Amino acid sequence: MRLPESLSRLIYNAIPSHLVGEILTKRWADNLVPFLLLAAVIAIFGTAINGFFAPASLLDTTRQLGEFLIVVIGLTIVMLGGGIDLSVGSIYALSVFMSVVGIYLWELPASLALVLAIATGGLCGAFNGVLIGYLRLRAFLTTLVTLIMGRSLYDILIIAWGRELQMSPVLNDRFDYIGTGSLGGLPVSILIAGVFALLAHVLLSRSRLGWHISAVGGSRRSAYNAGIPVRRTVFLTYVISGLSAGIAGFLFAARLSGAGPGTGSGLELAALTAAVVGGNSLGGGRGSIAKGLMGAVAVLTMTNGLIRLGYGTGSNQLVLGFMLAFAVVLDIRWAKNRHKVLAEVYVAPVHHRMSGDESALPNGGGAYALNDRLSDASPIALGEVEGPEDVILDEDGNLYAGTRHGEIVRWFAPDYRRSEVFAHIGGFPLGLAMDHDGAIKTCVGAMGLYSIAKDGEVTRLSTETNRSWASVVDDARLRDPNDCDIGPDGRIWFTDSTTRYDAHDWVLDSIESRPTGRLLVYDPKTGKTKTVRDGLRYANGVCLAHDGRSILIAESWACSVHRYWIDGPKAGSMECLIADMPGYPDNINRASDGCYWMAWLGVRTPTFDLSLRHPGFRKRMTRRLPGDDWLFPNINTGGVIKFDETGRIVGTLGDLTGKSHPMVTSMREHKGELFVGGILNNRIGRFRIPGADSEWTSWKSYWSGKTPPVAEGDPSQAARRRDSAETALPEGRA
Repeated sequence: MRLPESLSRLIYNAIPSHLVGEILTKRWADNLVPFLLLAAVIAIFGTAINGFFAPASLLDTTRQLGEFLIVVIGLTIVMLGGGIDLSVGSIYALSVFMSVVGIYLWELPASLALVLAIATGGLCGAFNGVLIGYLRLRAFLTTLVTLIMGRSLYDILIIAWGRELQMSPVLNDRFDYIGTGSLGGLPVSILIAGVFALLAHVLLSRSRLGWHISAVGGSRRSAYNAGIPVRRTVFLTYVISGLSAGIAGFLFAARLSGAGPGTGSGLELAALTAAVVGGNSLGGGRGSIAKGLMGAVAVLTMTNGLIRLGYGTGSNQLVLGFMLAFAVVLDIRWAKNRHKVLAEVYVAPVHHRMSGDESALPNGGGAYALNDRLSDASPIALGEVEGPEDVILDEDGNLYAGTRHGEIVRWFAPDYRRSEVFAHIGGFPLGLAMDHDGAIKTCVGAMGLYSIAKDGEVTRLSTETNRSWASVVDDARLRDPNDCDIGPDGRIWFTDSTTRYDAHDWVLDSIESRPTGRLLVYDPKTGKTKTVRDGLRYANGVCLAHDGRSILIAESWACSVHRYWIDGPKAGSMECLIADMPGYPDNINRASDGCYWMAWLGVRTPTFDLSLRHPGFRKRMTRRLPGDDWLFPNINTGGVIKFDETGRIVGTLGDLTGKSHPMVTSMREHKGELFVGGILNNRIGRFRIPGADSEWTSWKSYWSGKTPPVAEGDPSQAARRRDSAETALPEGRA
């Protein structure tokens, strides 16, 4: 390997550049910017102000944070629903006033004063909710009007009753304790805010109302079409915002034991800035309570820090305005261009050098030389089936195949002219396996592992596996389950081709050539799935060996077949059986003579092999060229390969004309015939195998105990088996 290529391999394979794209796809990635802003604000003011982290300073700040956070949470919920509430400052001020009136003039207990404050906030929020939710007025103008009305009412009340409040001799110890007391070293107000934040998080993430709020904020028309009560949902968001302002106003009144002309002034700007700076979208449908918390801490720290540094209210308002403008621009630009950024950084190819000089060209003289014999296969369901990726036959000889319409279709033996929809699954059924009781197990693209009983009842078996603790990629979800087979103990072995892409994005996975495929096993006794082996380049077909002691695995983009031992002294180890084939392997199935059939998706091309050694070229290709112009594996010229237990190629079948089987993804032997499927085909092929056992079936091979003996340690049996295979396919002889 030349030095430039070695350097390219080091750069692209050793540096995990794909993690940038993975992080940006996560929902929590939106929290990175507000978190960094929060860290910067704390670091700047913590350095600039002596005693910033002193216990007394932190205690006073956390008391203010409790009140401010509750207001921000209420505003966050309104924003998630696609609205905005500029009246929180006036509602807050009115709640403060009602709290102090209840305590110092009406001499109510603290609990009733809290009810009075909450009722005030709830009524004001309901007033906004009726105007905006039911009467469908503009949220910005409506809450601006109610802000002015509420502030005017507060000013009238505080002028009329301010003197009586100041002269009141009433003392209320519980009220004072709520405002200035601590529990476990923490102010009561921050504990109340913590409980409120937890309840709000549960409401948004775990309740029907929370899901409705996010749906309405994302698209009101779609939410309405889905049957969600949009007007009621909008109404409730403003009620919650008003209740939040009421609780916060009560805590403020308890802390200061009074109210003044400036109470709540500018709070709407600070709360809105905190919500937006925290990462909650002004457009609705995107945000969280955690983002509101980070924004609240950042804004409160900054405003208090500026005051302690000697800057006045004007400076605070100016900085808040700049922060809000920056956050709005960032939110709008990120929401608009996020997919563009992901398109630039997500695809992260690695260096992969393909080896092997053998050719699949006809008359090439090699073991893999394809021929045109598969073109003689007679068609089943010509023009009536779309995408039979895998085919399988039951004990009675009936034929089954999945289609891209989400169905498994059954054709009845012996002529396979009559058919019926055996089961409707919804996703695209790929690999199929037949259990001892006649139930079909299938891998459904982007959905998981499913079982279909003999009566057609569909049961979901698995949609996830164990999560890797050190993985940024969510590898618990089954993204591209592909093929499956069943062991004698009932465990289902299956492949998940890639953990980075869904089934329809297989082209991007081939361009990356990153080893993210894996072998998994589902245990029906426990109902759990676990990852057995990872690090495979598009793990594809699986087949239980004839002796049941190992699993054969096709690794498509590496053009290799591996053997994973599940029993015996080598259990848990994997070895390469066939390496560097000139074609891309797909499904593997048993043959009647003790060998194995293997499908080829297509044949390797020198241009794509060369591009695999230049990851930078492939990265630029996906960024600058439309998808139709990309280089990716050839999948329109494939065939069927036959190999023995040692990995030796003993025969080939192909359709070089492309008329009968332009693509092959599976094949299944049954009573001397080979049934061929293809994910892009509109038929199932039926090919008579010369010299094959006319009584052998795949179902008997697995479940009747009549499997031909495997020739481990028996050279004579191995020789007879190879002779039989070569007699069956003389043109593809190695």
